[in-house]
Amino acid sequence: MSRLGNLGARLYRGEVGYDFIGKRRIWYGVSVLITITAIVGLAVSGLNMGIEFKGGAVFTTPKTSVSVDHAEEVASEASGHQAIVQKLGNGGLRIQITEVDTAKSDQIKDKLSEELSVPSEKIAADLVGPSWGEQIANKAWTGLGVFMVLVVIYLAIAFEWRMAVAALVALIHDITITVGVYALVGFEVTPGTVIGLLTILGYSLYDTVVVFDSLKEGTKGITKQTRWTYSDVANRSINSTLVRSINTTVVALLPVAGLLFIGGGVLGAGMLNDISLALFVGLAAGAYSSIFIATPLVADLKEREPQMKALKKRVLAKRAAASAKGEATEAEQADEDLTDTDDAAPAGAVVGQRQQPPRGHGRTSEKRR
Repeated sequence: MSRLGNLGARLYRGEVGYDFIGKRRIWYGVSVLITITAIVGLAVSGLNMGIEFKGGAVFTTPKTSVSVDHAEEVASEASGHQAIVQKLGNGGLRIQITEVDTAKSDQIKDKLSEELSVPSEKIAADLVGPSWGEQIANKAWTGLGVFMVLVVIYLAIAFEWRMAVAALVALIHDITITVGVYALVGFEVTPGTVIGLLTILGYSLYDTVVVFDSLKEGTKGITKQTRWTYSDVANRSINSTLVRSINTTVVALLPVAGLLFIGGGVLGAGMLNDISLALFVGLAAGAYSSIFIATPLVADLKEREPQMKALKKRVLAKRAAASAKGEATEAEQADEDLTDTDDAAPAGAVVGQRQQPPRGHGRTSEKRR
């Protein structure tokens, strides 16, 4: 068995473990800090909405030797707006410019044909109205809202309402961080981004439900014993599924990282960035929230119940009594060891204060001859 597999088996059996629940305030603080950073980035920088949401024109040219920078400069000068230019796999260019109407589109097309030395009839121009992008945004928000409601209802039925609330908080946490990263990085938000966001929600829930299922099984009849508190069982549930969560997250992140860093960065397929960044950040945030946010939050909510408070009180009292008994036993053992040492003192050894003979009176006089 590999080292990771051996570690996973030991975590599952409870032989080793990390105190995730006991350090939950640290994880809460880290999450709050990251979330605030994402919100500030979103408020300051804003989202770079794609042409599908703002409306405009997309021009596609055949294969050309013109550089991306030069084409961007020409398109921006012709339109009066910032242009985004991407190199296509066939050697052509994709030029998108926001806030362009039909009349302006024809002028830009002629200007591009002249400056890029490409026949005008070979440049494809597609206009996108802002109303279409608005419809996409509204449908996305509607789908997200319906998804959240269904998730809460399902988890409340399958588990309990506290787990449903914790899962909802984790989902909002993941979405906020992902959107904030988009604002800080400046990547374009397209319909592919929306698809990526909806995809990561399901994955985030997958990891969370795995831990919740283990927690549900481990807490059956928990009030009938005095060995473990609810937080103890929750901590063991996280540890028992930790290696599985790490493995599934890494396996899922590897191909997404290939899309983001190799496809978008090395090969220059910029159209992959919109969906791959959402998937990459969302998958990582989902794995983090299922371990450090959702389960500790369930433990916090659950231990506010009177039954769990009483259980915790009994468990802590039993542990304190066992600790006191252990200390007393150690003290008794130390006394026994000391007594054994005294009894076993070697012959001629002096134990305690030695009696000194009196001076003068105790001397034996020499017999005179």
